[in-house]
Amino acid sequence: MTDIVVPTLGESVTEATVGQWLKSAGDAVKKDEVLVELETDKVSVEVSASEDGVLSEIVAKEGDTVNIGAVLGRLNAGGAAASRPAPAKEPAKAEAKAEPKAETKPAAAASGGASTDVKVPVMGESVAEGTIANFAKKVGDSVKKDETIAEIETDKVALEVPAPADGVILEWLVKEGDSVTPGSVIARIGASGAAPAKAAEAPAKTEAPKAAAQPAATGDRPVSPSVRRISAEAGVSPSDIPGTGRDGRATKADALAYVNQPKASSSTMSDTAAKPPRETGPREERVRMTRLRQTIARRLKEAQDTAAMLTTFNDVDMSAIMDLRKRHQDAFVARHGIKLGFMSFFVKAVANALKEVPAVNAEIDGQDIIYKNYYDISVAVGTEKGLVTPVLRGVDEMSLAGIEKGIADLGKKARDGALTIGDLQGGTFTISNGGIYGSLMSTPILNPPQSGVLGMHRIEDRPIVRGGQIVIKPMMYLALSYDHRIVDGKEAVTFLVRVKEALEDPERMLLEV
Repeated sequence: MTDIVVPTLGESVTEATVGQWLKSAGDAVKKDEVLVELETDKVSVEVSASEDGVLSEIVAKEGDTVNIGAVLGRLNAGGAAASRPAPAKEPAKAEAKAEPKAETKPAAAASGGASTDVKVPVMGESVAEGTIANFAKKVGDSVKKDETIAEIETDKVALEVPAPADGVILEWLVKEGDSVTPGSVIARIGASGAAPAKAAEAPAKTEAPKAAAQPAATGDRPVSPSVRRISAEAGVSPSDIPGTGRDGRATKADALAYVNQPKASSSTMSDTAAKPPRETGPREERVRMTRLRQTIARRLKEAQDTAAMLTTFNDVDMSAIMDLRKRHQDAFVARHGIKLGFMSFFVKAVANALKEVPAVNAEIDGQDIIYKNYYDISVAVGTEKGLVTPVLRGVDEMSLAGIEKGIADLGKKARDGALTIGDLQGGTFTISNGGIYGSLMSTPILNPPQSGVLGMHRIEDRPIVRGGQIVIKPMMYLALSYDHRIVDGKEAVTFLVRVKEALEDPERMLLEV
């Protein structure tokens, strides 16, 4: 007897709603066959059978709320499926049914052996979908085990799909631009002799998923209990809720987003959805947004719609840091093998200020505030595909040299497209340097669920007053955007002043006095 339990659902997700059982008690199931769908506030999660057997018991009913690790049902493994009564009473029929299966395997062997499915790998915590970016191999091409055959673009990074075995590509079940989920089969690999037969079948098989997906657009979609409850409480029709789940079904998150959006926004979205793409002119070019760019746009808009975002400004005299760098740059490079830049000073100053004003390092989770006693700074990096924010972890315990090396490594990985999901998750605060592009002043947008982002800008000589005298100093404007729901104005200004003080007197910051 094997328990079917609720898997880990993603960062900060602790419970889910049982959406729909796809199998009934007593049904025979195969390993990796989907048994039940769970809905969280963010995504729908499919729970699959861990082995062949029979679904003997359903513990959690549709609509029940379950925690991670809770038992959903029980599976009788192995021979339990074979012990079902019908085959025992009619051995002749059982043998007749077994005969065609026995003949099928030799046929496959004659055409080159059994094929191996190529499945979409796990794409990272909280990442439930990706887009086929490109194929590195064509049908009929030979491949080696672990050789990259396709690239999948997710909301955050690009993932390479390796070949699970030596052989040839028999067929692609998807096309470039198709959306795929972890565990779905995208191709099959087999021996070279099987390639012609499989390749001929590929077009028919690729069309099958599309044909199956069509009914979802008719509005006759299954409605989960949680969606039915939310729509009933809000007085809306479940069929009106746009679905992002399997086969176009509306998830709990879809229902919450639909009923909570402003009415004007709802009609605007409907008008936008109904409006066909306009024709391009003779000197125009239409290019589909990459998944990364779509995610950037969606997350930035979500930040504006969700957070009570406000920006406060200050300026900082960079003379002390510039003088320190000038005096010690050669020795620093000789000792550590990397140049001493400005960013390490800013990271250190931010870490010290976050310790004094912890609300800027916190996040809102429902009606709770989560204070973080660690300092993982997201550093915004511009790439050809868009802006990414890899995370430098534990900066409060790092030296200036360690910070500079860490930032250089993350920047190189970003430009090379080698960032992993882990590199992009878990930041507590973001620093964005628009100054490298010449920006004089800006209002940076929050990186949810963080509550603060610091914008750096270009350094320029400006006249200021020192000791009653007008002097020329290298000045930089600083901008702190913060979530006013959790950070008060006094705290935001205090934070920015502490950053300014640390940068204008770096020796005190480094000595922690």
